[in-house]
Amino acid sequence: MKLRASIALVLVIALAAISTSSWSEYRESTKLLLHTRSRVLKKEGDGSDKYVPVEKDVEWDPHHTALVICDMWDAHWCQGAAGRVTELAAPVNKLAHRARELGVLVIHAPSTCVDYYKDTPQRRLAQAAPFAKTPIPLSQSTRWGTRWCWPDPKREPELPIDDSDMGCDCPTKCEISSPWQRQIDLIAIEPADAISDDGQEVFNLLTDRHIDNVLIVGVHLNMCVLGRSFAIRQMVKLGKNVVLVRDLTDTMYNHRMRPFVDHFTGTDLVVEHVEKYWCSTITSADLLGGEPFRFAKDARE
Repeated sequence: MKLRASIALVLVIALAAISTSSWSEYRESTKLLLHTRSRVLKKEGDGSDKYVPVEKDVEWDPHHTALVICDMWDAHWCQGAAGRVTELAAPVNKLAHRARELGVLVIHAPSTCVDYYKDTPQRRLAQAAPFAKTPIPLSQSTRWGTRWCWPDPKREPELPIDDSDMGCDCPTKCEISSPWQRQIDLIAIEPADAISDDGQEVFNLLTDRHIDNVLIVGVHLNMCVLGRSFAIRQMVKLGKNVVLVRDLTDTMYNHRMRPFVDHFTGTDLVVEHVEKYWCSTITSADLLGGEPFRFAKDARE
């Protein structure tokens, strides 16, 4: 009996070792396969230049990747925008869950609301990362409560949509205010996540964890997803490999303004702008499978 018990114990230990080894190898070999899309200038037959979409498959190490969730607030002054955030929250949460499973660092960035989380381990995690000097100075401009990276005329023209009216697309324009207090609670904040709305803090975190790859989701693309100090313009200028998840974003665009297209076409135009001048994009299907997310009111064929 003792011999049988000893043999059984050896087998259990051996199987555990194999299982641990196999999991370790799997963990090291798992990659994020991203089907990216960007737009490049090409010559037409008549000699004119035209931007054409270019698709490319890239592989990222998930352990050197972060997912930034931008400004998915619990409320918004525009009721239409608030409704779309609520609709967007479930697929964003699903993407974050899958990203964590793969080893991606999830960073929640509800701008101007981080004090709500001041005593949480996720907020302290972002604050505790050692200072890392940026390769170029961070933008010191401010807008809407945080540092802001304004459009770079040397790199990009004006946006293809006119958002000078602040983009409320409701039948009656909503009154502008600041009702947000936290991130929408439909998006889970897990123990290993971080919370920050500060570009230096985010850069510290990325540097400390040897993260060069950044996925970004959230709202609003023509404003905060491009301009915040943790977002596209600034992260690209800091040398990060940035990819926008294009189906998990939205714009503040009023269809009554130039170029007088429906709201969702306006968002697509800003996505194209990002693909031309800033970074490539993917859809959430790259991580989740199935079909990309689509807003319920998007009636386009």
